[in-house]
Amino acid sequence: MPKLENIPTNIITGFLGVGKTTAINALLSQKPKDETWAILVNEFGQIGIDQAVMETPSDGVAIKELAGGCICCALGPTLTSTLAILLRRSKPDRLIIEPTGIGHPAGIIDTLQNENFRDILDLRSVICLLDPRSLDNQETVSNPTFQDQINLADVIILNKTDLATEAQISFAEQQSTMLFPPKQAVIKSINGEVSLNLLDLIGKGGRQALFPDAHSDAEISASNLATPSTSSKVSLPTVQLQLIPKPAMPFVKEGQSNGLYSCGWVFNSEDVFKLDSLKSIFKSLLKIQRIKGVFHTDEGWVLYNQVIDEATFSPIAYRRDSRLEIITTQALAKEDIQKNLLACLYTS
Repeated sequence: MPKLENIPTNIITGFLGVGKTTAINALLSQKPKDETWAILVNEFGQIGIDQAVMETPSDGVAIKELAGGCICCALGPTLTSTLAILLRRSKPDRLIIEPTGIGHPAGIIDTLQNENFRDILDLRSVICLLDPRSLDNQETVSNPTFQDQINLADVIILNKTDLATEAQISFAEQQSTMLFPPKQAVIKSINGEVSLNLLDLIGKGGRQALFPDAHSDAEISASNLATPSTSSKVSLPTVQLQLIPKPAMPFVKEGQSNGLYSCGWVFNSEDVFKLDSLKSIFKSLLKIQRIKGVFHTDEGWVLYNQVIDEATFSPIAYRRDSRLEIITTQALAKEDIQKNLLACLYTS
């Protein structure tokens, strides 16, 4: 059995909704056919969706999803064991880690460089995706995790430049190139299109977190409801959805951490939604940071993506079940949302 050592490893960070999963899909499309890649995806929400969204080749890619908190804090104790199992099983030629959008990279970097992985992993460029428009949002700019995602990155990708103004792009590029230590590269991108060569850039060192304890006092809670009327408390690292929900009786999970609230639903694959009705529900929600979902609708299976008030629907190949995750800055009225979601279903 070949020894696991010096596996090229990258962390791809960026705030909520900046396009990390899209960028990883773009990188996977460039993967050499003779290589195996391992992808570890971390989601803040309780319902894993990113693994369903990743359009991976038929072989040569092993994906592991960790949902229900940040691997830098809530799921920190499980990161080492999960990563070890993923590496043993896949024996990859490259490892890519995608933390949640509110995840602080410092703890992940420390884990990858500790005695457990020092000889196994070769940490290369830490890549941060940045939407130039986010620099207009003072609440985002003042967020310690947002600042350290940029500060600890070796490469900055200015993504979604097709949606930003020239002034916003120019300002973001100027600010990124002025950072010290200098970045290895500052690249403009649309739809997460980046060159594979960026993965093998090596950080020059000297990068330090300004807010290493940004998540240390985070309040974390979660609940798992087997049906809308039954609840039980569980710890985040062990949250799993193993049962299949019955038609029109979804599972729902909620969590809270770092000033954000999440609530997610998993529906039976036979539940079919009216797409126009879904759009109306999502438009009516307030204080939204992120909505992501895959739905079986009257217009086929679709992926829904919303960042604050910017939303898109697109076709998706996923067919297992309909699922939804909502992240907000205030507690969610989950019963009302679920009632409205069920009202969108076709009934026989």
